[in-house]
Amino acid sequence: MRKIEFLDTSLRDGEQTPGVNFSVQEKIDIAKQLEKWGISAIEAGFPAASPDSFLAVSEIAKAMTSTAVTGLCRCVKGDIDKASLALKDAKYPQVHVFIATSPVHMEYKLKMTPDEVIASIAEHVTYARSLFEIVEFSPEDATRTDKDFLLKAVQTAVDNGATYINIPDTVGYTTPEEFGQIFKFLIENVKTDHKIIFSPHCHDDLGMATANTLAAIKNGAGRVEGTVNGIGERAGNVALEEVAVALHIRKDYYQATSDIVLNRTKTTADMISRYSGLSIPKNKAVTGGNAFAHESGIHQDGVLKNPETYEIITPELVGIKFNSLPLGKLSGRHAFKEKLKELEFEFTDEELNQHFANFKKLADKKKEITDEDVRALILGHNSADSEITLEDVRLSYNSSDEQEARVSIFNKAIQESKEIDAKGSGSVEAIFNAIDNYFDQDVTLESYEIDAITSGIDAQAEVQVNVTNPKTGTHFSARGIDYDVLKASAQAYLRANAFIKRENEK
Repeated sequence: MRKIEFLDTSLRDGEQTPGVNFSVQEKIDIAKQLEKWGISAIEAGFPAASPDSFLAVSEIAKAMTSTAVTGLCRCVKGDIDKASLALKDAKYPQVHVFIATSPVHMEYKLKMTPDEVIASIAEHVTYARSLFEIVEFSPEDATRTDKDFLLKAVQTAVDNGATYINIPDTVGYTTPEEFGQIFKFLIENVKTDHKIIFSPHCHDDLGMATANTLAAIKNGAGRVEGTVNGIGERAGNVALEEVAVALHIRKDYYQATSDIVLNRTKTTADMISRYSGLSIPKNKAVTGGNAFAHESGIHQDGVLKNPETYEIITPELVGIKFNSLPLGKLSGRHAFKEKLKELEFEFTDEELNQHFANFKKLADKKKEITDEDVRALILGHNSADSEITLEDVRLSYNSSDEQEARVSIFNKAIQESKEIDAKGSGSVEAIFNAIDNYFDQDVTLESYEIDAITSGIDAQAEVQVNVTNPKTGTHFSARGIDYDVLKASAQAYLRANAFIKRENEK
């Protein structure tokens, strides 16, 4: 069987999701988890885009031990130079160079002729190859590019040293049949004296990203590019976990495998979800909350007799385990540490002490702590945006039937704790008004959602807020987790405000 490589672009293309803003530390945490998951290459960012992006690529490059790290670049020498500098400490550095090739992009965005685009490909792939051993080239909007011109662009990149050729369905336009034929055409017609690996990069605008990606593999692609949970701009990218599981379940058809460690999928998906502030839809394939739920009586009867009647994927395959070691109020540090090992979390002794203290607080309120509770506890309190943290929330009524909130916030940078009072027609409004007052900024709340981590009256609350910065129009998403729904709400809104404050200070 062929071995398919997986490139993850959650930290670059995934961060283009409206509302998603990973901190540098969160990106490092995610990259380390992606390496454990079996990702062969991480597109860590666009080094020339901003100082934060450059720093993130640089720090991820230092942190990876077995996974290649790549930076995205336009066909601009300054971009390539930035990538080279950011990736100087990478054990396995790569560079990804792109330029648009479709008629609409060349005419209206680039304002370049086809001949100028071909000349730019030759110049910049050659320059990238002088600095990197591994060069990837992408003809942006490839699926709306004339087939003969696409071949010419790809051939030019290969002739000048490109080793990976990525074919992006930039606007999610193509169909599986069409996309498969593009790969077949290029693989049969590109002439080369060195090994070339072709890869798809699919967006999900028409809901066909996974099908298109699998069609590319069926027609010879050797690497997949996408994101965890399918995050990305507009309708998102192909969800890598769906492709990995499809290759495993249907290896009879695709005759391909990967290095993805499938039983680490759930932990990886949860980390991306919590750090991005985006919930995983209940009905999402592979990792959704209902992926292994059976409501129909006929289905339930069949599963009880033999799970294979209605389950082609077992929960254990993707790391969803039944609670083999329940934790509770009397559980000690050793049992908690063993549970973290089972869930594949690793911490220093200092970090473990903090997480254990948070666990004991939860155990005082919740009779039995499930695996989902522990994941939420760790990921909810492991945010890198912890410079400004919530200490306490108190509420009271006044004579006009308004709620009054007193919110206590601690700023680590200046070692200052401050209490802020505010009123509102309801408890959540009062809390949010207090947080707005603390930051002294206007925030537009677009949506507010509450969910439960597990079933039962004692479930932890998970709150997601989506806000807009009125000054810039930028969207931000944030989540908070706590046994108390009001504290979870405050955590989420506090973090969203912190994002906006950071943006306004740049």
